[in-house]
Amino acid sequence: MREEIEIPEGVRINLSGGGVEVSGERGTLRREFNFPAIKMELDGSRLIISTDSHRRRDKAALGTVRAHIRNMIRGVREGFTYRLKVVYSHFPITVKVDGKKVLIHNFLGERSPRVAEILGDAKVEVGGDEIVVSGINKEDVAQTALRIEQATAVRGRDRRVFQDGCYIYERE
Repeated sequence: MREEIEIPEGVRINLSGGGVEVSGERGTLRREFNFPAIKMELDGSRLIISTDSHRRRDKAALGTVRAHIRNMIRGVREGFTYRLKVVYSHFPITVKVDGKKVLIHNFLGERSPRVAEILGDAKVEVGGDEIVVSGINKEDVAQTALRIEQATAVRGRDRRVFQDGCYIYERE
């Protein structure tokens, strides 16, 4: 089985062992793939990913590697952005960025802030009732947005009544 990925202009890919390094105008991403049956080679402006195996597991690994490399190429060209909306009905929620942490104050009237960690090189910006998480690594951006959303999970109360929280509403 064989897959080809077109390398867009302005993007450079370096292969070293099982590692792939993708460079573009927004930055550089590096990732190691530990799939012995998968072979990668550069052919001009194409990256060829192939396997000689016919096992279902190796075909699935080929698709996984292809998807990760496409995400890396898109990340160094355009980047990824997740938008979250801060929703509250009674207690006004205040969201602040403090270094590598997002602090959510006054959630449901709680005295101590809820904390969500910012992963990797993701950037978090807070403006009014909107939180914007952006970066070039899709996993870091998505995981940071998810951690912010999960930090405001309501437990022990009726979710139909207590709908306060931070919710992902847009992905770019």
